[in-house]
Amino acid sequence: MPELLTLLEVGGPLTAAATGAAIARAKAPALYWSALGLPLATARFAATYGSTMDACGLTVPPSRLRALLVRATSRHEVRPVPPKVRRVRPTSTGLRIRLRLAPGQEPADVAASAERLRHAWGVHAVHVTEIRPGVVELRMTGFDVLRRVRMPRRLPGGPLLVPVALREDGTAFVRDYRTIPHALTLGATLSGKSVYLRNLICGLATRPVALAGIDCKRGVEQAPFAPRFSALATDPAQGADLLDALVGLMEERYDLIRAHQGITRAVADEEITSDLWGLPPKVRPVPVVLIVDEVAELFLTATRKDEERRDRMVTQLIRLAQLGRAAGIYLEVCGQRFGAELGKGATMLRAQLTGRVVHRVNDRPTAEMGLGDVAPEAVLAATAIAPELPGLAVAGDSSGGWSRIRTPHLTLAAAAAACRATAHLVPDLPALDPFRPHLPAAPVPADAPPLATPRPATG
Repeated sequence: MPELLTLLEVGGPLTAAATGAAIARAKAPALYWSALGLPLATARFAATYGSTMDACGLTVPPSRLRALLVRATSRHEVRPVPPKVRRVRPTSTGLRIRLRLAPGQEPADVAASAERLRHAWGVHAVHVTEIRPGVVELRMTGFDVLRRVRMPRRLPGGPLLVPVALREDGTAFVRDYRTIPHALTLGATLSGKSVYLRNLICGLATRPVALAGIDCKRGVEQAPFAPRFSALATDPAQGADLLDALVGLMEERYDLIRAHQGITRAVADEEITSDLWGLPPKVRPVPVVLIVDEVAELFLTATRKDEERRDRMVTQLIRLAQLGRAAGIYLEVCGQRFGAELGKGATMLRAQLTGRVVHRVNDRPTAEMGLGDVAPEAVLAATAIAPELPGLAVAGDSSGGWSRIRTPHLTLAAAAAACRATAHLVPDLPALDPFRPHLPAAPVPADAPPLATPRPATG
């Protein structure tokens, strides 16, 4: 009997603790990682680092001087040298370990062993990022951060830096228009593409930019954001006129840059510029971001007149994509389907869109059209996105790098409220005034008091 009581006293708390840990790991992975996962992973890394690197082939023979010193000071066997650990930094989602590569190693060697390192140290994933020549960072995640998206507390900020989603390594996916001026976003119905655009528009709404939109679905997607938009076209005919106006605006800005570029004695050497961002702040025009929803609607035609309008719109879009960056005009082209069969100019337009974000799509050719020319291996990842994970996407760019991202859920009502709250930030652009969306007056409640007090008529 005493042995049974002792077993219950010791085993009961242990069983409760194990059960609580299992529940926390499934229901609250961030809490489990902070309480148990992080200490265990750190201890496992410290105890097995050398042997793990040796087993993965990430060690090199020591230098002659090191070998002589080891033989002279001890009788230990001279062992291969792994990369030096420069820094170990815990995070709320994993571990960041910075390594100094040994002579003769390259980041690709470490990246090729990422899967083996993941199993050796018992973490969810290991991502390898090159910091500078000879230095890489292992970004370990202790759990699937894309299952429940929680954006990092510290986010990069800037006039044209918009954090939109969360990467699978726990960092923020940032839309940087100065680095990647134009982008193509693809996704089937209910894939999360609309939520991605909501987050992007809400981020842009708080920044000093002008927003313009082309929504050929009668404006049902972008009309809720109209208070923050400087221009909105809701059918192909209006879209053609808006593109003409933007091309005219671009030409005016080039004239401004060229006038400021006049190399006279009055212009200092450091003020000579070839784009909008080199102009002094007092004369620099506000950037413009054009968001095109359902780009396939701009390519579809039924009559010869439609074909003429289509050719004009595609030509103007390509001109904006080729020349708009220097004038501070940026494109966000979105659609469910995008392929060469859309017509003349589709492939040429795609070639100008550096950024690529592909959500779940209905066919492989669309994924290949979005990612095949920048990151061919990312096509398989895009076609493997499950319908149960809306908002999950694969992001790539012309550098060949790609990663999985997921956008935090944002309701349409919350996005519309954010645009109404920032309506006072709409810049003054006379060229876009004809396309300024009409905002209906707020409805008056039925039980609202009358504006004037009625008085009885006198005879």
